[in-house]
Amino acid sequence: MLNLSKKILVAIDGSPQSDKAAEEAVRIAAGNRSQFPSRIYAMLILPNAPTATYSDFVPTAPPTETEKWNDLRRQIFYVIEKCALEHAVPLEMVVEYGEPSEKLLDFARKEQVDLIVIGSSGKGFLQRRIKGSVSHKVASSANCSVYIVR
Repeated sequence: MLNLSKKILVAIDGSPQSDKAAEEAVRIAAGNRSQFPSRIYAMLILPNAPTATYSDFVPTAPPTETEKWNDLRRQIFYVIEKCALEHAVPLEMVVEYGEPSEKLLDFARKEQVDLIVIGSSGKGFLQRRIKGSVSHKVASSANCSVYIVR
């Protein structure tokens, strides 16, 4: 079987499920022993940035422009950075604003990703029925394989 470089997108949000997904993504990428290493894109999707209105005298800054951002970013990306470094897997970190399933699917199409790794939702039955889960939306709409980690 021919093993060429794979592009792997993993959804990161700092939760235990996303940490498990990060570890699995690195394991998959590290298992590719071809001369072309796999690449991991770790994506954090933040809620839409609030837009300033005419009544705002001092609009609030997006989370990525606050003093606490570097510490928060280190905490959220800690597991994926550590695992990727240990296994010498190329890693690119991406931060986007918007609806998570849409951003993941758009990025996967644009970058021609081969695999999306995402943690299971962890929501209860009722919340899943009302809001839907990101992992379900991604799995049912993606053009590539999706690996849901529990």
